[in-house]
Amino acid sequence: MPSGILLLDKPRGLSSNAALQRVKHAFGAAKAGHVGSLDPLATGMLPICLDEATKIAGEIVAGAKRYEFTIALGARTSTGDVEGAVVETAPVPSLDRADVETMLAARVGVQQQVPPMYSALKRDGRPLYELARQGLEVERPARAITIHALTLEALRGDAIDLAVECSKGTYVRTLAEDLARALGTAGHVSRLHRAWVAPFEGEAMHTLEAVQAACREGVPPALLPIERAMPGRPALVLSVAAVARVRQGQAIGRADLPASAAGLPAATAVCIVDGSGGLVGLGEIDGFGGLRPRRIFRS
Repeated sequence: MPSGILLLDKPRGLSSNAALQRVKHAFGAAKAGHVGSLDPLATGMLPICLDEATKIAGEIVAGAKRYEFTIALGARTSTGDVEGAVVETAPVPSLDRADVETMLAARVGVQQQVPPMYSALKRDGRPLYELARQGLEVERPARAITIHALTLEALRGDAIDLAVECSKGTYVRTLAEDLARALGTAGHVSRLHRAWVAPFEGEAMHTLEAVQAACREGVPPALLPIERAMPGRPALVLSVAAVARVRQGQAIGRADLPASAAGLPAATAVCIVDGSGGLVGLGEIDGFGGLRPRRIFRS
């Protein structure tokens, strides 16, 4: 069965789960999961973890992301994007590029953001978007997010094109509404593209059509190896005996670890590797300099 990560260029008009199911079916995978949802209107990078790679989805979801988007100015919608009904209109003032860039620069850094009602966050087990579709609104606590970079790509009268690099949990639709408000008008997202998800900056993406065609022809796209999702994590090469113990979930004492483990502080996350370079699992250095397995992959 295939195990690894596919970087899908999700097409517009398809939900993340629908895209996931089509990729899973094309590969004939037993298990699959996507990392970070994209709205149906959004396009761009959707990492899909197949089979054993599903065990490290949480390692990827915490990473930074880059979005390229357009704010249509003059109207705010119920959903924050073009799929919602217009709930507010406002005149669009004449915008000066230098003033817009100054405003954007002031919004870089750590800040609080209230998640939108049209989101997959849950209240009493129900997604907020289900409540929103019933016309209900509930209080949502603000959450800390980080805007690493926010740049103006184009200024087009009644629309502006932007790019943002941000932390996990950032809602671009809410950001767009806040930016439009700061410009003295209302706005909503009319285009949204996720350029990358860390640590896959610069990696090529596969279209859904190309994936399905390649799988039908028996030559599926090569998957990224699991360890590609964890660049910079120390790799500890264990002996055959130690690997056998790890596969049984047993901890490994400091004396049975390679010299490369010396000096690693407690709680350091590591990759566990066998003598042939195969990834055995993920682990963590304990308070005594030993190794505790956390996730084990099938051989």
